[in-house]
Order: sequence, then structure tokens, then C-alpha cells
Amino acid sequence: MDSTDALKFINRQLWQKSQPVLTEAEEAIVIGIWQGNGYKQIAAQNYFNDQYTRELGSNLCKRLQSHFDLKINKRIFKKQIEYLYSVEVQSQPLEPEELVSTEFLPKTSIPVDSENPTINPFTPQQGRIDNPQDFFNREREIRQIFEVINSGSSVALIGAEGIGKSSLLSQIVRLADSHLHSPRQPVFIDLNLVEDEDDFYGALCDEIGIPESKGTRLNRHLKSRQVLLALDNVGKMTWDGFNRGVRDYLRGLAEGSQAPLKLVLAANESLDELFNDSWDNGKTSPLAGVCQEEIIKPWDEPTARDFIDTRLAMTSIRFTEAEINQLVEESGGHPRQLMQLCYRMYSRYLEGG
Repeated sequence: MDSTDALKFINRQLWQKSQPVLTEAEEAIVIGIWQGNGYKQIAAQNYFNDQYTRELGSNLCKRLQSHFDLKINKRIFKKQIEYLYSVEVQSQPLEPEELVSTEFLPKTSIPVDSENPTINPFTPQQGRIDNPQDFFNREREIRQIFEVINSGSSVALIGAEGIGKSSLLSQIVRLADSHLHSPRQPVFIDLNLVEDEDDFYGALCDEIGIPESKGTRLNRHLKSRQVLLALDNVGKMTWDGFNRGVRDYLRGLAEGSQAPLKLVLAANESLDELFNDSWDNGKTSPLAGVCQEEIIKPWDEPTARDFIDTRLAMTSIRFTEAEINQLVEESGGHPRQLMQLCYRMYSRYLEGG
């Protein structure tokens, strides 16, 4: 689905409900977001004012969110429109020539679930697990994380790429309402989807539901708020477009038991190592100074075995003991690697090999 398809889909949906279709300026916003551009770039490409572009984009997202009754903002715009489009396509009956005869489908002697005979239970192989039913284990880490937050501190989840930090971060956001002693609004931001500091502040305000602002104005807007801010991929803050100032500011907002922000960060390495720009001045990283680090380790052997058994329980396929030993040994308990290895092995069963 490209930006042209997206525009046609959105306008068709609006027209069918007797709503005004997109203006030329709104269409420019959609095209820019679809191409992965930030508001500054969209403004420059279309000779718009920066502030006008941000406000137009924010209002457009709110309008579509209300129309589709589905959360839509700049960071998840493309994903949500593609989802809505797929729902529309799947809801349309197939034409006769599109129907597939089962006569020529490959046969297998392997017994599988009759309702979903070719569904591989070892997914997703990449990325964050958003479905809470697919989230597995990490009860100890979750308990410790909420203990730290409830004591008045912030937390940094430190672990290797693919170890499950993003999925754990999403689970913390989902459980916040039931696990926090003092209520806080949970907010999740993936910094890989943020262009620079200005985009970050815009995303923060958008997710919290306050007017876009920074500095003193943002302080005023947050004065009566209590927010649990989950930031994924904080290593993005070492890129061009970010400086130490934003980290100092976040620390200021997170200090004290009644601070407007409590942070849960996810990073591939210790914050002091990640933000080593502080070393020149003999200082520690501002975020390291306010966050207690929780090391996310690979699963141990019993947990890895339990994961395999749990996923296979949905099917009629069972791996042999030798195969399970091989999977656990090769993955080293690394969740993503174990998922990928299990996926390939399950696929071989389906193929009859």
C-alpha cells in the first residue's frame, strides 16, 4: 500500500460517511508521514510554516481517530491505516475467479490443528510483542520494576538487542493501572519513530494529551499531571538532533517521589556507557543518575522449555527431546533467537520434513 492508495482509502471512507474529504494540505501531510518524514521536512517540502504543519498534522490525526474510532497519531499513522485497509479488503467477498480450489493444495501426513492447519505458533519473529496473550514469562522482572517505581524511582531496562526489552516495556504500560500504588497515566514512545528533539516534545505532548510545548510551558502543563513515561530505544538520543539538554530536562521532571514523570527506559547498554558525552565534564549521564538499572537476561533452560511447550500446546505437533535440547542450546535462551529457531523447525514439520 503506497501513499496514493492510502489517500484513496481515507477519502473513500470519509465520503461514504458524508464527511469532508482531505484538503490538499492534509493530503500533503499524509504523503509526508507515509514517506517517513518529520513535520519540519514536510513543511519545507510544501512551503508550509513549521507550527502550521504540526497543528494541521495533529488535527488531522485527531479527526481520523474520531472517524475510525481507532487511536491514530503521527508515529503509528501508517500502521493503523494499513490495518484499517486490510480489514476492509478482508471483509469483501471473493469473486469466483479468486476462490482457490483445495484439490491442488499440498498434502502432509503430519497431524495439525484442523482449524488453523498452517498457522505457525512461533510468531512474531521480530519486533515488539503487543498482544498480551503472546507475552511470556518475565514475572520476576515485572515485580522488581514496579517495586522500584512504587518506591519513587525510575527504571532503565538494559539488555541485548532482541532480548525482549520492548515487549517488557509494553507489558509494563499495560499493567500500570493495576500495579502502581499511586495512579499515573502510562505513555509509550518509541524513539526510533521520533526524528529529533522537537519531534520528541511534540510526541510527548500528543500522547499525554496536552498542548504542544516545551520548557516552561511544558512544565506548567505537566504540573497537575502524573505520568509513567516508557521510552523505547533511548539510544536514539545519541543521534544528531538530540543533545544532553533533553536528558537533563527529563531528569528534572522525574526527580522526587511526586514528580510529574516517572521513567521506564529501554537501552542496549548501560546509560553511562551509552551517553558517554558526560565523561568530558567528569559527570555521569543525567538519566543514569535518576534511573535504577534492571538487567534483562536470557531465559534459563526451564523457561525456554516452558515457552516451547506453551506454544506447541496450541497445536498437535510436538518436538522431540533431542530437538528441544538443540533449540535451547543454539539459542542460549535468547527469546528472539529461540522464537526464530522454533519457527523454522515448526515449518519443517508442516512441510513434512
